[in-house]
Amino acid sequence: MANARPLSFTDVALSTPTRINIRTPDVMAHVQAQVEKHYRSELVEKLRAQGGVLQAGNTTIRLAKEFGFCYGVERAIDLAYAAGKVFAGSRIFLLGEIIHNPDVNAQIEALGIRYLAAHPADADLANLTADDVVIVPAFGAEAGVVDAVKAHGCRIVDTTCGDVMSVWKRVRQNATERVTSIIHGKAAHEETRATASRALGQDGCGHFLIVLNMEEAGRIADFMIQGGDPSAFLASFTAATSPGFNPVEHLQRIGVANQTTMLRSETESIQALLREAVAKRDAGSTANFRYFDTICGATQDRQDSLFQLLDESIDMLLVVGGYNSSNTTHLVEIGSQRLPTWFIRNADCITSHSEIRHYDIHSKREITSTGWLPARTHLTVGITAGASCPNNLIEETISRLLALRGEEKPAGT
Repeated sequence: MANARPLSFTDVALSTPTRINIRTPDVMAHVQAQVEKHYRSELVEKLRAQGGVLQAGNTTIRLAKEFGFCYGVERAIDLAYAAGKVFAGSRIFLLGEIIHNPDVNAQIEALGIRYLAAHPADADLANLTADDVVIVPAFGAEAGVVDAVKAHGCRIVDTTCGDVMSVWKRVRQNATERVTSIIHGKAAHEETRATASRALGQDGCGHFLIVLNMEEAGRIADFMIQGGDPSAFLASFTAATSPGFNPVEHLQRIGVANQTTMLRSETESIQALLREAVAKRDAGSTANFRYFDTICGATQDRQDSLFQLLDESIDMLLVVGGYNSSNTTHLVEIGSQRLPTWFIRNADCITSHSEIRHYDIHSKREITSTGWLPARTHLTVGITAGASCPNNLIEETISRLLALRGEEKPAGT
């Protein structure tokens, strides 16, 4: 949270210093039963224990070594379920989606937890009362939103991921030292908006610039080295800069941070490019450049595991997860460079031998494709999933694929 000590993993913040532990043994026993019922898969657990390979007749399924729920996601879900148990009878709101997975969000909504608009200007924040409970999602929330919730005296359940809060610490430090935070991320993403709000600092005088890719980073580097028209520069970064951002002044001292779910290799390339630009501008000195490695460990593990999977002999790849999940999208980008890759939300997207509904990351919409499933006798399919995808959806995908291939799961799986 902005300008405050982060909540402990088990506490709910009140308008007074008192804190309530919602992760008591009886509550968590109830939560565990619910979570296992909704998201567990014995099949996936057994496959993991057996090296991630399932052989069913002429079909081989290979799972990436690391996939699915990460610790931060599990913790966020646990806290949301615990809040539903502890505060039954109270109005419970969630600032946007708890994570980027529609199946999980539907389960959360079924608990009676309502979604609350997550922008400081949204009117429904004004209807909160001190009796309400507000859950901050795993991505965090903009400082202004949290301040608005606090102003009503609401009880706050903070599920913000620790990796995200580590980035906030870095950008707040930048603001204190008048270093502009260059944030590698998606300007509309909840996490990036939350991070940008912290980059303004306690006094609101800090600055940030959000960069999506190497092309945009190149514009920044060119301006730093060659100068240019500030108005034209700002026009190319609409809705991606802090209020009053002046590229002539605010690109003098920069520090690179990132949305934790971005592609590490791209973040590192952006960091190298901007560091080089500072050195060229400042006669070889990099004193005005800072960089901190803030890629989430779980995100990196899933990317590394996919690279390992792609080095094995597989014919195609299925990536399971929410279409608005950044870390899942990057898995699709990695797979697409090597072999046919299909990004599906769940097993329902696999409609038949000939048709599949999948998300096109380029057109940013779900489309239907034909001829997706090879008719060859022997087929090896790789499967991975983003950090917000539960194991039950992976099992359903495996079962659907084997059914289309006319295969039965081996005994003991």
